[in-house]
Amino acid sequence: MNKNIEIVQGNEACVRGALAAGCRFFAGYPITPATEIAELMALMLPDHDGAFVQMEDELGSINAVVGAAWGGMKACTATTGPGFSLMQEGIGYAAMTETPCVIINVQRGGPATGQPTMSSQQDVMQAKYGSHGDYEIIALCPSSVQEGFELTVKAFNLAERFRVPVVVLSDEIVGHTREKLRIPESVEVTPRTAPMAPPQEYQMYKVGPDGLLDGMPQVGQGYNILVESQAHGEDGNRKGNDIVTCARVIEHLCAKITDHAQELTDIVTLDCEDAEVLVVAYGSVVRSAKHAVRLAREQGIKAGLVQLRILWPFPDEALSRLAASASKVVVPEMNIGKISREVQRVLGGQVKVVSLPALGGELHTPQKIISELGS
Repeated sequence: MNKNIEIVQGNEACVRGALAAGCRFFAGYPITPATEIAELMALMLPDHDGAFVQMEDELGSINAVVGAAWGGMKACTATTGPGFSLMQEGIGYAAMTETPCVIINVQRGGPATGQPTMSSQQDVMQAKYGSHGDYEIIALCPSSVQEGFELTVKAFNLAERFRVPVVVLSDEIVGHTREKLRIPESVEVTPRTAPMAPPQEYQMYKVGPDGLLDGMPQVGQGYNILVESQAHGEDGNRKGNDIVTCARVIEHLCAKITDHAQELTDIVTLDCEDAEVLVVAYGSVVRSAKHAVRLAREQGIKAGLVQLRILWPFPDEALSRLAASASKVVVPEMNIGKISREVQRVLGGQVKVVSLPALGGELHTPQKIISELGS
C-alpha cells in the first residue's frame, strides 16, 4: 500500500493543502457545505503549531485573517455564498492593503440562503467583482480532490508573490466528493519574505520594477507600517484627496495582476489538437465534460476540452489560441451562464459560443453536453 495515497473529501484536501503551504492561522464560522474545513482546521492546526479561532461571523473571520497576515502568519478562512457576501468589505480591505490571504469558497446555490446542501457555480463573478471599487484578485477552481490539494497550495503561493487575496472557488460537489488524494513527499512553497530594504529606508507600498512590492513586513519587526484602508502613498499614509496618487494606487492594484496574466494562466487541455468543437469548463462540471469529450470522440465528433484551473485573471490569449480552428465552443456551467459571457467577449466573432447552464443544483450529465456538441 502506498502510504501517500488516502481517500479523503475535497474539503479535507483543501485543509491538507493549506497546511502543506504553511498556513498556520484559520478564522472562520461554520457554514454548509464548507463546515468540514473549519472542523479539520480546528483538529489539525494545533499539531502544526498553528491557531484556530471560531469567529462570531464571517465579517470577523476575514478581518482576523487580515490581522494574522500582518502579524506574520500565513492565514485563510473558508465559507460559502452567504458568508462570502459578508466578507466582501474585508476582501476589499485586503486588496487595498495588499494583504496575502486565502479565502476558500465552497459554492452552494443562491441567492440569499438559497440551497444550503446543493452545489452551484454562482459566485464566479462575485469572486472577481464582489467588493466595491477597482481591484484585481486571483481565483482558482479545483475539479477534483487532488486539485483541491494542489490548487490550495498554489493559492497560498500566489497570495505571497502578488500580495493579494486569493480565492479557491470550490463547490459542494468537489468539497464532498471522496476519492484518492496522492500526497507528495514535499511541495513547492513560496516563503513569507521580509523586505529587502532596511527599516529606516522601507516604503511599504513602493512598487518594484516587476510591478510588485518588496517583501512583507510584520508588526514588531521595526518597520514603520500603517495598514490603512484609505488610498495611500508609498509610505502608507492617507492620500485619499490626492488625485494623482489615488489613480496610481488603483492602477497598481489592477496592473500587478493583469500585467502577469500569462504567468497566471493555468489550463488543462484534452484532445484539443484537432478539435472542431471545444468544451470550456471549470470546477465540478469538468468531471462530466471529460467524459462527454471521450464519448463524443467514440461517436466520431472531434471534440476537445479546455479546463480553466485559474478563472481570474481570465486566460484571454490562451483561449483565443486554442479556439482558432474550432467552429463552436460550448460552455457548461452550474449558473445562468456567467463565464460563457467571458468566453464570448474573448472570442467575439471568431467562433460560435453556446452557453449550457444548469440550475437548481443539477450537475450536467455527459449526455447533456454531447447533445450540444453534435448539434
